[in-house]
Amino acid sequence: MAGALTHPLFNGIAILMHPSTRRPLRPLLLLAPALLLTAGILLKPGPAACQGGTIERITVHGASLEGNLSGDSPDREVSVYLPPSYTLDPDRRYPVLYMLHGYTDDDARWFGMVPHWINFPTEVDQALSDPEVREMIIVMPNAYTRFQGSMYSNSVTTGNWEDFVARDLVGYVDGHYRTLPGAESRGLAGHSMGGYGTIRIGMKNPEVFSSIYALSPCCLAPRTGGPGASAADSAVEAIRTMEDFRAAGFGTRATIASAAAWAPNPENPPFFLDLPTKDGEPQPLVLARFGANAPLALVDQYAANLRRLRGIAIDAGDEDRGIAVTVRDLHQILVRYEIPHLFEIYGGDHLSGVAERIRTQMLPFFSRTLAFSPPGPVAQPLLAPSGW
Repeated sequence: MAGALTHPLFNGIAILMHPSTRRPLRPLLLLAPALLLTAGILLKPGPAACQGGTIERITVHGASLEGNLSGDSPDREVSVYLPPSYTLDPDRRYPVLYMLHGYTDDDARWFGMVPHWINFPTEVDQALSDPEVREMIIVMPNAYTRFQGSMYSNSVTTGNWEDFVARDLVGYVDGHYRTLPGAESRGLAGHSMGGYGTIRIGMKNPEVFSSIYALSPCCLAPRTGGPGASAADSAVEAIRTMEDFRAAGFGTRATIASAAAWAPNPENPPFFLDLPTKDGEPQPLVLARFGANAPLALVDQYAANLRRLRGIAIDAGDEDRGIAVTVRDLHQILVRYEIPHLFEIYGGDHLSGVAERIRTQMLPFFSRTLAFSPPGPVAQPLLAPSGW
């Protein structure tokens, strides 16, 4: 996600905390051998030099997106990374990592079809030279909508994106590629809006995804309303047409996209949504609808689901201050419930460290937590709640 990153909607101590005692644990690199033994997963040596994967861009029809009031097509572009051995070993099946991009982004930018701040396939190819990184299929849907992002939520206005990812997309990929079609072999990850979607979808669907990694996740905290009109509220309320929307600042567009996802209103054209303020005054019910979609307010309800996951990881850059605060808050809630997870605040901003984190942290994480053969080894959580 790029733009006004200090906007309140997008409210990361390289340290691991013991869930029971709150004591700092040893650094992850020192724990890696023990974690692998605990998980019971044998890693295969990686190639000395990566040959490079294959990229396909396909179209997937989303029944969950049909009839959305925004008029976005339910037929979505999807980029698929097939690992180097996929075409060489026709009998081999692979785990799948579903990767979600951020607001204003799309799969074409992430997959190098359009120049961007990241070239995701290049990062994956480079990561495969590390013996700790194993080959997997990686799938990214194009979630760029009329409002420049879906928030990966269910809405009559934008379509049921949560269901599209967890049902339509997974079903299509399992039906058309040589996957290991079980939750233990599916991971979910994302950056910014995609990190939000990862937490939201992951904690609701442990029967579909077994491991999640949220990179700089936005939108974790409920939006609060204050008395009187602010300049930001006035800017949002001033949007009347799509031309106005496209010319508006990042924060204004993000607020409207969030309203389309979390406060849809089929009787309020032309955007079919309710805004959190009206004539400068906060709208309590709309704010409550926003809050009902904030992970920090949802985790308590889904603690049992989160405990079922084989791996949870969250991180953010220390200069990504608003997001770093809410990532720490999520970490503390998980600690409170003694839910095993990895947590890190590293040196960087919203974008600067992400490519390296994907290469050196995220892909090794899924190489440890996903099952690479049916029915898959029964892995223990990465950080056991007791016994360290």
